[in-house]
Amino acid sequence: MELTSIPYLASSSSSSFFYSSYSYCTCRGRRAGKLVKTVSAAGGRCAADLARSQLFEQVNEDTLSGPRSSYHYRRREFASAILLPFLLPHVDISSATETYDISIIRSGVRKVLTKAKAAGVLRLVFHDAGTFDVSDKSGGMNGSIIYEVDRPENTGLNRPIKILGKAKAGIDEIQKVSWADLVAVAGAEAVALCGGPEIPVRLGRLDSSTADPAGKLPEETLDAAALKTSFSTKGFSTQEMVALSGAHTIGGKGFGSPVVFDNSYYKVLLEKKPQTSSSGMEAMVGLRTDWALTEDEECLRWIRIYAEDQARFFDDFRDTYIKLVDSGATWRTA
Repeated sequence: MELTSIPYLASSSSSSFFYSSYSYCTCRGRRAGKLVKTVSAAGGRCAADLARSQLFEQVNEDTLSGPRSSYHYRRREFASAILLPFLLPHVDISSATETYDISIIRSGVRKVLTKAKAAGVLRLVFHDAGTFDVSDKSGGMNGSIIYEVDRPENTGLNRPIKILGKAKAGIDEIQKVSWADLVAVAGAEAVALCGGPEIPVRLGRLDSSTADPAGKLPEETLDAAALKTSFSTKGFSTQEMVALSGAHTIGGKGFGSPVVFDNSYYKVLLEKKPQTSSSGMEAMVGLRTDWALTEDEECLRWIRIYAEDQARFFDDFRDTYIKLVDSGATWRTA
């Protein structure tokens, strides 16, 4: 057999594992002293299918050819080697390298995260994403927190950054991860580690190369009305603000166990005893902004709901966390 043309079976740009619907193949064979030419131009049959058919016919001819069989056998092997690349599926290597496996990031975070460190990591999330401003789309979840640790409102955040830096070094050896993605996933892992809801996190955030504008985080001296205004500039409702505040249930703020994520925060607020901690020491439980929520009727309504229904709190916190870590993010494009 003389193979005169083999077309490249290109894959469609929108469907990597499908071949184009039109193929053309011309083969010539000689049978009983006659020249045979076959042409296929049908969408249902590709060039490789026709070539295999012609090779099968050649086997029959070789069986009857006697001394010529070894010669034709070598030609069949050569033709099969040429056809092999066109019979394999097309793989887009460039898109494959942009696949991100969240389990690798979670595994790296779990190696360095403990319940005692969970509150600091969760605080890191709020201070990175909390700079978002809906009016000009500035700030948000972009990893800029690593440039902002010297600001007064970020005191103490160098420790969780150092912890996650160790995780990042290990993860980067397997697949590159941005600080924005790492912090978002680590915060979700901190919540789950302490018994809170499982939170899915989308990947693909790009990091900022500069610090976000200063003065974007709500101050600890704000009253309820000012807090509601501050959170609204970030795109959050009063309900979402109260749900996010429930993160103060872990850490050393005096709301229940420091390593258990539950609805104790809201129960303690309803007791209205901000003067002393649960240990009896003369110290403020929580922040002034925590207690300011109890002075607003709309906030107080949600405090009561979450104090009575932990499952509702978990659901609302999960949804609001997802919204928070997506705020202001710049995403990788395919």
